Amino acid sequence: MNPRVNAIEPSLIRTIAAKKKPGSIDLGLGEPTLLPQQRFIEAATRWAAEHGVRYTVNAGDPALRERIAAHYAYPGMSDGRHVCVMTGSQEAVYVAIKTLLDPAKDELLVVDPAFPAYAKMAQLEGIPYRHVHMRADADFRYDADAILDTIDRATRVIVVASPANPTGRVLRDADARRLAEGLLARPGPPIWVLQDEIYRELTYIDDPGYIAQYYPHTIVANSLSKSNALTGMRIGWLLAPDAAIASLIKTHAWITSTASAFGQRVAYEIFGEPGAITEQSAWYRAQHARVTEVLDASGLRYVPIDGAFYVCVKLPHGDDSLAAALDLVENRGVVAIPGRIFGDSLEGWLRLSWVAPIEDVEEGLRRIAAI
Repeated sequence: MNPRVNAIEPSLIRTIAAKKKPGSIDLGLGEPTLLPQQRFIEAATRWAAEHGVRYTVNAGDPALRERIAAHYAYPGMSDGRHVCVMTGSQEAVYVAIKTLLDPAKDELLVVDPAFPAYAKMAQLEGIPYRHVHMRADADFRYDADAILDTIDRATRVIVVASPANPTGRVLRDADARRLAEGLLARPGPPIWVLQDEIYRELTYIDDPGYIAQYYPHTIVANSLSKSNALTGMRIGWLLAPDAAIASLIKTHAWITSTASAFGQRVAYEIFGEPGAITEQSAWYRAQHARVTEVLDASGLRYVPIDGAFYVCVKLPHGDDSLAAALDLVENRGVVAIPGRIFGDSLEGWLRLSWVAPIEDVEEGLRRIAAI
């Protein structure tokens, strides 16, 4: 067996979720509860009945790639040749890490609290990684200067998720500009930024920042999983400039060959209708307003929710988030995710998903406040 694989611990998120009992309130789920928009699946089904479901080229259907590039219109990445369609955003992130980093000399810098997959992927490839911790006393707001100050000679890729899983924080426009300016001012070879935007369409602030608007050495990962409730469709993509896209496509081709042709057609239909990719965001905005009221009434300290569908709440007593999560799922009928999974800076906190019915969210918070 590959010793790198054996050294990677299994997912604690799934371990906690597996302990869920019938009737439990599930605030751990990192998946939309909405159903997808059926008209796009039906349109793709009609197309498949006529044309079949055959391989596309490795990088994905050219017409879909053109639509994705035009939709986001990032400088230097605004046409289809800058897009590679992937089997979900997780493959997209893995392909970027594997392609951009040389294990013999490079290092990944993870801005945390962060989804653990980034570090696990680096570990799988034998790539050194470090973390730069956003501060709890600043409610985990992104700090561009702290990121810049943590860079060293080996840093070759910085991964930033915005909106963030687990905190729901969003990189602000001013911070994206500051980070870009600082990186451009550095001597030597460029440092890549991998911005994971899987929750981009679920943003609730007016000044979100997109590093790719200001920094030419940015790779962007995204998917339809969260925006359009298509987690099982497994359609994601990378947007990348000329200096990287050919190598990224090569890596993708040897990992999965092509993404699902049927899923690509669903994506093609979604990107062909203005506003379709953000259509479901209205529900999240309404739920966000209700959840904020419930959180304010709970008495629990929580991180302001800029985007995504998570909230981090501070444990009312003690700092052992794993023990608290186990007590909640085993004795109090609540599934919550321990903060320590997402980095040392989030120990003493729980990550909650708020896609459940609002009355379940309210009751779950009541039980958490009572521990």
